[in-house]
Amino acid sequence: MDLDIEIDGWPSSYDWADLAYRATEAAEKVAPELANGRLTASVLFTIDEDVRTLNREWRTKDKPTNVLSFPMLTREELLGLTPEGGPEMLGDLALAWETCMREAAEKGIPLESHALHLLVHGLLHLAGYDHEISEQDAEAMEGMEIKALALLGLPDPYGDRDNQE
Repeated sequence: MDLDIEIDGWPSSYDWADLAYRATEAAEKVAPELANGRLTASVLFTIDEDVRTLNREWRTKDKPTNVLSFPMLTREELLGLTPEGGPEMLGDLALAWETCMREAAEKGIPLESHALHLLVHGLLHLAGYDHEISEQDAEAMEGMEIKALALLGLPDPYGDRDNQE
């Protein structure tokens, strides 16, 4: 999958584009339908206010959130996509700087680790996975995230819920 990456408001001291490609490679391994070379996704690393605006316009929620995903293909269209043909836009992701920083600090983990998790999570949403449908769907999606993060050398973000509270 090809990525169109824009970085606005995130510190230049880290290679966020490389991080996005690493997350994509891991997501493709747990969700092979994402590995189609025709696919393109846009990734926007931006500030809370921009994500708040998107969230208000598209989801009628007037607040920032850590990651937003805007799929442009249905799950059926993605699964039916052949390797031959022109480029296909999978969708858009937007990550909010201040929210991601705050959540990483609250979890006591590096921002880069949290951003990797959020990117994998968002990519799985673009692939049609949805944790809000049912508990079974949530567990399946979390399992995929755990596998992808393990490929990146990161621990299970859901494993110690009881110890985090």
